Amino acid sequence: MSPRVSRSPYPYLLALFCAVFLISNITAQKGVALGPLITDGAFFLFPISYVIGDVIAEVYGFKAARRAVFTGFGIAVVAVLSFYIAIWLPAAEFYDMDDTFAAVLGLLPQIVAASLTGYVVGQLLNAWVLQRMKDRFGAQRLWARLISSTVIGEFADTLLFCSIAASVIGIDSFGAFLNYVVVGFVWKTAMEVVLLPVTYPTIAAVRRAEERAAA
Repeated sequence: MSPRVSRSPYPYLLALFCAVFLISNITAQKGVALGPLITDGAFFLFPISYVIGDVIAEVYGFKAARRAVFTGFGIAVVAVLSFYIAIWLPAAEFYDMDDTFAAVLGLLPQIVAASLTGYVVGQLLNAWVLQRMKDRFGAQRLWARLISSTVIGEFADTLLFCSIAASVIGIDSFGAFLNYVVVGFVWKTAMEVVLLPVTYPTIAAVRRAEERAAA
């Protein structure tokens, strides 16, 4: 690894970005009911992937963000295939949790398809809108670019995921579908706004680190 790469924050952001998506892909298997609100088990973690995606897109540009998205996609596919292979392998005589293992890691194909589709489309839209607004309006009003890109990316992500996975996670009516989409979209967008005081200094810190790495 070259000295510049070893000092760059990009590999660490990429690793964190992929880890958040991979964990979210597993926890999203569980449908969650918070009173009248319907969501999934990834609701508290997945929005962070958009914050990290914003940092990558803002500092490194759309191509780097696209590379991160497809890297995360590839890792998720490898993880799912590994889960299925591990479930398929015969259990040792002393291992009496084979059914539990399969229940936890036997990700439903419909959930996997929903998660991967929503992730790729949402994250790419998020990065593309952020970059396009920066190209057109300049680097000012970062807050507006962050929120606008998140609104578009998160809406596409939530709508696609729910449309594909609705029947599997227990959504059996249009009302429940609408509830899920609206709650997920509003929650994830609100998280972006709440985390702006963290996103701003993170972007600044990553830029400074890249300047030092380039020196």
